[in-house]
Amino acid sequence: MKGLQRVFDFYLDASIHVAFAVFALVNITDIKLNISAGHHLSWFLFFSTIVCYNFMKYGVEAEKYVIVTNGYHRIIQLISFLAFGFSAYHAYFLPLEVWLGILALMLLTGLYALPLLPRSKKLRSWGGLKIFVVALVWTGTTVILPVLIDDGSGSWEVAIETLQRFVFVFTLMLPFEIRDLVYDSPELRTLPQRYGVQRTKVIGAFATLLFLLLTFLKDSLYMVEAAGIGIIFVILGGTLFFTKRLQRKYFASGWVEAIPIFWWVILIGLENVL
Repeated sequence: MKGLQRVFDFYLDASIHVAFAVFALVNITDIKLNISAGHHLSWFLFFSTIVCYNFMKYGVEAEKYVIVTNGYHRIIQLISFLAFGFSAYHAYFLPLEVWLGILALMLLTGLYALPLLPRSKKLRSWGGLKIFVVALVWTGTTVILPVLIDDGSGSWEVAIETLQRFVFVFTLMLPFEIRDLVYDSPELRTLPQRYGVQRTKVIGAFATLLFLLLTFLKDSLYMVEAAGIGIIFVILGGTLFFTKRLQRKYFASGWVEAIPIFWWVILIGLENVL
């Protein structure tokens, strides 16, 4: 049992779980918008998510990331280097317009994680901005990039899907914001820091309701999509209800990050049933 727990801990610590969440959201976009982003984009985002998240978690400073003395972190570093190689392979097959979108998202991510100038603050240090930047990057990555690689055209359906994905990621971030109250610097001014845990959960409840209602603004609504949204609405609401300041070890990093994966599996299952 302890061996399985160590494997699962490594799976989380090496950012493989969050990478699967991104992978799932890209495939959800394909299903909901009836497009085909192709496997190269999906796998590029999977492997590059591992690289980016491990870099932000373990080595914002170059020396700290290159020179690793801890054996456990050295294995994660090796996984990151392998992931970088695989992401570079898949990146070769991506078209120019997608690369322009990736560069814009990379710039936003870089500003979030790194200071623009030696004495300036990171974007994540600007009060209250953290959750919105993360939601924007995830939305651009999992909705806009697949749309660009499919045909690059805009539509009402894409606009609604983009807004709905932003609200979904925003809501998904709230349990992490509440969990990190103990660790976050006061200058971050996160929602729980500014409004408290209960009011943050109320904000999340309204966001979850908005996530559901946006579905009915689409011109075309299929049974599979409506049923999937309904199930995820219940899961999101239940997750927020049970979110506490002192959480179990795997509540946020294990369960909450798995919700996009469950959503994808649910949609696949519904497609085969309905």
